[in-house]
Amino acid sequence: MDVLQLEDFTKYRFLSGVQLSPNGSYAAYGVKISNPEKQGYLSDLWITSVGDGQTRQYTGMGDIGSFRWLDDETLFIQADREHSEKEPHPLEPQTHFYTLRLDGGEALKAFTLPLRVTEIVPLYGNRWAVRATFDNAWPTTLTGQSDEEKDKARKAYEDEQDYTVIDEIPFWQNGTGITNKKRSRVYLYDAGDESLTPVSGPYFDVSLMKVNKARTQLMYIGVDYTDKMELTDSLWTLDLGTGQARERIPAGTYQFRSAEFQGEDIIFAASERRKYTINENPTFSRLDSLGRIIRFADPDLSVSNTVGSDCRLGEGRWFTAEEDGVYCLVTDRACSRLCRIHYDGRTEFLSQAEGSVDAFAKLGETVVFIGMRGQRLQELYRLDLSSGRETRLTTLNEQALNGKYVAVPQPLSFVNKDGEEIDGWVLLPKDYDASRTYPAILNIHGGPKTVYGTVFFHEMQLWANEGYFVLYSNPRGGDGRGNEFADIRGRYGTVDYEDLMEFTDRVLEAYPAIDPQRLGVTGGSYGGFMTNWIIGHTRRFAAAVSQRSISNWVSMCCTTDIGYYFAVDQTAATPWDGVERMWQQSPLKYADRVQTPTLFLHSDEDFRCWQVEALQMFTALKMHGVASRLCLFRGENHELSRSGKPVHRIRRLKEISAWFEHYLPPTP
Repeated sequence: MDVLQLEDFTKYRFLSGVQLSPNGSYAAYGVKISNPEKQGYLSDLWITSVGDGQTRQYTGMGDIGSFRWLDDETLFIQADREHSEKEPHPLEPQTHFYTLRLDGGEALKAFTLPLRVTEIVPLYGNRWAVRATFDNAWPTTLTGQSDEEKDKARKAYEDEQDYTVIDEIPFWQNGTGITNKKRSRVYLYDAGDESLTPVSGPYFDVSLMKVNKARTQLMYIGVDYTDKMELTDSLWTLDLGTGQARERIPAGTYQFRSAEFQGEDIIFAASERRKYTINENPTFSRLDSLGRIIRFADPDLSVSNTVGSDCRLGEGRWFTAEEDGVYCLVTDRACSRLCRIHYDGRTEFLSQAEGSVDAFAKLGETVVFIGMRGQRLQELYRLDLSSGRETRLTTLNEQALNGKYVAVPQPLSFVNKDGEEIDGWVLLPKDYDASRTYPAILNIHGGPKTVYGTVFFHEMQLWANEGYFVLYSNPRGGDGRGNEFADIRGRYGTVDYEDLMEFTDRVLEAYPAIDPQRLGVTGGSYGGFMTNWIIGHTRRFAAAVSQRSISNWVSMCCTTDIGYYFAVDQTAATPWDGVERMWQQSPLKYADRVQTPTLFLHSDEDFRCWQVEALQMFTALKMHGVASRLCLFRGENHELSRSGKPVHRIRRLKEISAWFEHYLPPTP
């Protein structure tokens, strides 16, 4: 059996955004692959027949953005086919749209909008609902201006590029950059006269936009702010006939997860953050035509898919409201499943297999989903709602792992000292021989409100192929087990640390072939925090790799995009009324105890856990004579390991492999 190679992920296909044609016969979805220069990804549209699974690539230029079905024979796509030699000026944004016939032929230009469009929905006639970026610092479009006026505006813009003015929080966002005074805004577009009419206010940041089936009502949800973005949203509707907008639910109560029209009513999932604050699982409610809010379910389920993998790019639908209930993805222990929340409060799991459901589409009784099953990469599946039976429709990734060693996760769950059952798994090294000894790597997930499961994880499979045992588990603080299990506010580094250490002990007992002198530990985000914490509290690990980590809650609070609410919430303290509590939970406090050689990996545009977190911990270790190394990736953000440039993802894995090989070499 062949060895899985570090670069093999560049051959994987990543599926997202599946949508069914209006008659339910075909599924369209995006497929991304690494580009030849390994500087990014190519994105194309694929079509699969739901009945017999016949699949074909529908576009081939690698430039597809969003898309949707207009009718059974026509797709509407966002693409960049203007072949311009240079990017449009920031004051002259352009988003191009085309139509494509299912039976073939060239893409036909529909129109170009002078906006950076993130979403577009057809209404009726030539009208469209559009969500796009609006910059209050440069609100004037150059469309229709004279050449002299355009030149003057461009010069004024260029003169300001030596300065960054910040007067609100958050002032930047991971993966986006500086966001000060930028908002996501809703417009109505008439393709007949090319008119654009703003719907939402200039400082209202829209997070969700929906249109009812009759295309008479538009709904949008978001938050209006100028100094500090609060965490509760307001919900508005717009009568598309009269143009009248109404605030249906004011800000101050709900943090919305999703919402959809159901007839005249609006069904929504939202958290009131009454007991478990920002991580609280949502309740399900109905806003009726009289303005009454009627809660119909409180299942204590985490909605959406939080099962981790480094083999996804892009998302898709995870929530829809139908006459018989809400269909949504939920994370259930170590799996994500399609679930139906009935309007009488009952909860029903519709998919039963282990793994993850990453996105789904439903039309009547027809359901298709993008999922990861067993140790397969993403494929498209059909789900029989009556039986729960799944049928795999595609084999797009079949050859990528053919003939390679892929370790099957060995379950190792245990009941901890506090009576909680903790889930965990072990990957066996390639050509495992119980009579030999092996090094092992403990991998810790991010979040912390996410989970590991049994799905394929390239980095962990790579380490198993390189001769390591790989250990991973879901300690307290993680997802899929309800609010109480996930709540570790003010207790970071206590019960979660204990669970991880006890899990490591149990693995060593179960697998005597692991050499306890050759243990490594790594993790990213929360996993990076926990790696930093572990090396300051135990010397049992011979090497560590801390990725996109947190080292100091005080600095994290006042520098990152979510810090001003996340750090305060999770530590149950602020720098002004609880700095000692924040410092007590900060790994940097214990850096003088560290003896473990540690590699730090971070990105210079990671605004979720800013680079100062790695710099502080790295400097502290160097000050105390501990072997340490920092690799800082330029132009990358918090998502480096999942969606970074392929060449950077390769370098990241090379850094990790080399560090562990040096300090805990595999068995010869």
